[in-house]
Amino acid sequence: MTEIRQLTTDAELRANSELAAVIWREHFHGIITDEQIEYMLERFQSFEAMKRQTESEHYEYYGLFADGDQLGYFAVADKGDGTLFLSKLYLKKEARGKGYASQMFERIRQTARERGLGSVWLTVNRHNDSSINVYRHWGMQVIREQAADIGGGFVMDDYVFSIDI
Repeated sequence: MTEIRQLTTDAELRANSELAAVIWREHFHGIITDEQIEYMLERFQSFEAMKRQTESEHYEYYGLFADGDQLGYFAVADKGDGTLFLSKLYLKKEARGKGYASQMFERIRQTARERGLGSVWLTVNRHNDSSINVYRHWGMQVIREQAADIGGGFVMDDYVFSIDI
């Protein structure tokens, strides 16, 4: 049995950041450099980053659990412009291809509908083919490309995907 629940305590966010480090080092190896992976983990996926995001940037973190084991997580932020930003959606390698990501995405769409928001959008690295294929499968479409300087000499070279709710 799977359960999706909001992660709100320091202990939950700390465990989530540890899961993020495992997933990121495995998934992004070969897509971006190991140096950029470590930089982005610290800047966007660390406990301190998650704590800051939830306290002052309107992010909400959710974990996907199966039989008590956390298999993945996602984070969303209501941007105040009628859209829901899907900032993060990650699964352990062994949990991929089993429909869990689709369960998570349906929960995200449900959240947007309940809040009366018009769309869900996300950014994805232009070389992250496996994730791009999943987003296209869900009916999302590229609405633009963007390159964002994230500091440390690194750039995020992304597609922006969106789907109307």
